[in-house]
Amino acid sequence: MHIEFLGAAQEVTGSCHLVEIGRSRVLLDCGLVQGGGKAKDGEENAADFPFDPASIDAVVLSHSHLDHCGRIPLLVKQGFKGKIYTQRACQEMCRVMYMDAAHINERDAFTQNRKRERKHLPPIEPLFTKEDAEKALRHFRGMDYESSLQVAEGVTATLFDAGHILGSSIVQLDVDDGQGHQRRILFTGDLGHAGAPILRNPTFLHQADVVLMESTYGGRCHRSWEESFQEMAEVLKKAREGGGNLLIPAFAVGRTQELLYLFAKHYKEWEMHNWQIFLDSPMAIEATEVYSHHSDLYDAETRKLWQKHQYKNLLPNLTITRSPEESMEINKHKEGAIIIAGSGMCEGGRIRHHLKNHVWRESTHLVFVGFQARNTLGRRLIEGVKTIKLWGEEIEVAAKIHTINGFSAHADQQGLIEWYRQLEDSPPLLLVHGEEEAQQALIEAIKPWTQARAPEAGDRLDLLDPFAPLSKGS
Repeated sequence: MHIEFLGAAQEVTGSCHLVEIGRSRVLLDCGLVQGGGKAKDGEENAADFPFDPASIDAVVLSHSHLDHCGRIPLLVKQGFKGKIYTQRACQEMCRVMYMDAAHINERDAFTQNRKRERKHLPPIEPLFTKEDAEKALRHFRGMDYESSLQVAEGVTATLFDAGHILGSSIVQLDVDDGQGHQRRILFTGDLGHAGAPILRNPTFLHQADVVLMESTYGGRCHRSWEESFQEMAEVLKKAREGGGNLLIPAFAVGRTQELLYLFAKHYKEWEMHNWQIFLDSPMAIEATEVYSHHSDLYDAETRKLWQKHQYKNLLPNLTITRSPEESMEINKHKEGAIIIAGSGMCEGGRIRHHLKNHVWRESTHLVFVGFQARNTLGRRLIEGVKTIKLWGEEIEVAAKIHTINGFSAHADQQGLIEWYRQLEDSPPLLLVHGEEEAQQALIEAIKPWTQARAPEAGDRLDLLDPFAPLSKGS
């Protein structure tokens, strides 16, 4: 009985953990590596898996962000024949994510192959295509929260609401090796930030033999929600008084829906009628529709305010721009526009076009409301870079930069510790999905309750002796 840590080990992306119980092999997540630069990420994501995909019996997926689910189409392409278990809303959201990613993969491969042809180089293949994505989606099986299914011999999965994004799950695996050994593994996936708009708080659980817990913000405490809302109100007021536009790079799933909800909820208080709001992300538009299909997963307040399609009625000044032509029309607005666009870390998507058109203006306000991984354009902007390069052009950064970290969809250090402390008998704690600095801070902070560890990629945990030193996988 072992767990091998294959991704998101002392880093934030590429979530993937292999659970081996007797003859059964189950993956927890199978995500993309991101934030290392397009060439490096592409090479890592296209690399062979450190196991035979055909040997994997099942995948249990925590949620639909690509750093958790993005390599599943490749897994299927390379021979995986089992089922992929996840919450029903997550299953629906994965279709949106995969089709968008496949479109980008195919477009990038086409562009690169035109250049390679001129250099007499062989063509490259996309990481996965739309056809590959469709094949992968046929392997998905939706589950409800707090329902259990046997996903492999000796492995039963139960999903609980993680409160991170729609359909996100804490995964409980109850395992039995058939030789008298039973264990309960908890994998948090990404734990949500208690009090967040729209979704319920993360579920507290009480029993486990081993815990794999995310640590994205293990070294930080968020501002309160009220402080964050007040900061957003102040940014809106300053931007309006300064006569500029407000750019918000936002994740298509989760953050975009929260922003629309908050702009609707505070429409009068924040004088939102003074703005023209643009949702300029085809994927975010589709994701918002998926949110509207699952109001049963909302918290009580949101169910009252935001039913199916209600955001359109609550935000009469919202313009949805699907086509590139509609997106380009936004450039005519030199002031009074709020532009919500992806990608959330500014690594792709329409936000880069808006940066090119606006980031050099002193009247522009650029607002970050989500995590920015190392080596991403978003992180460089937050760190104060003076110029950025887009499509070969050096562009001065004159915009005012704001970071509202209280909007995070991840639990902070206090939230992570509070969630862990609900567990009885202080089970062994393995920290995943966090940069080394954040993990070390959390290890120190949680010492009064347990001695946590942060596995490296390739480390292996013996479930029969979970306090023993970690070994290296085969």
